[in-house]
Amino acid sequence: MKAAVRYYSRSGNTRLVAEAIAKAAGVEAVSVDAAEAALCEPAEVLFIGGAVYAYGIDRRLQDYLRALPQGVARRAVVFSTSWVSRHAIDLIKKALTQKGVAVADETFYVKNKPSAEQLRQAEDFARKFL
Repeated sequence: MKAAVRYYSRSGNTRLVAEAIAKAAGVEAVSVDAAEAALCEPAEVLFIGGAVYAYGIDRRLQDYLRALPQGVARRAVVFSTSWVSRHAIDLIKKALTQKGVAVADETFYVKNKPSAEQLRQAEDFARKFL
């Protein structure tokens, strides 16, 4: 199964979760603002995450989601970290749904910086979809 992990992180907390998910999937976690973030071929599962910044997801993640081509992922799985709320999950899910991407109901969320145990849980979470 082809998987991809994309994220945007300002503090590094979402990056840590993305890297744990990518480890389980056997792929590299790529920030959406990196040159190699575009998906060159469709993924069976796209793990995608971000956080809330000033009541919304970062513009770079918004732009990435807007630019996703139709059919780029069979299914998406959303994850997030935040000091405040899980709202980023809803915003990411909505953007993916508008693109016609099937989005898993189950999500992964960590409040604040993920602990070693939470990173292991992120790996286990990812394995459910692989």
